[in-house]
Amino acid sequence: MRHGKKHNHLGRQTAHRKAMLANMACSLIEHKRINTTVAKAKALRQFVEPLITKSKNDTTHNRRIVFSRLRQKEVVTELFREVATKIGDRPGGYTRIIKLGNRLGDNADMAMIELVDYNEIYNADKAKKKSTRRSRRGGSKPAAVAPVETQTSNEEE
Repeated sequence: MRHGKKHNHLGRQTAHRKAMLANMACSLIEHKRINTTVAKAKALRQFVEPLITKSKNDTTHNRRIVFSRLRQKEVVTELFREVATKIGDRPGGYTRIIKLGNRLGDNADMAMIELVDYNEIYNADKAKKKSTRRSRRGGSKPAAVAPVETQTSNEEE
């Protein structure tokens, strides 16, 4: 029975797995997208998304928590400065996993994991969402737009 077994151990001992995920998270934050296997990408998503959530609130305590998991000072600085400002309004779901097919050598399922807000190809065609919501129960309705009157050019000479 698999009661309470949440994490994929990826065929590694605990220290090796934690070090590998820390290195992959640092690479993801530095390069904004990396190619890896599907299993590692799913494990990396569980590892890195809570760290990105902590980076939205820039306090000394949060920096120390993130540094204890990532172990690279430059990456922690980039996460709290650049990445946190770009994803500040997003409530979660900071990464995207795109399956790429199978690797030639051993036929492993490959995937690309990337930070969502850094992909201009996917975000270019989507318009900004409105920040206000309207209900169907009445409430305030938007003001009617008055027709714009065009002036005719009557030149009298």
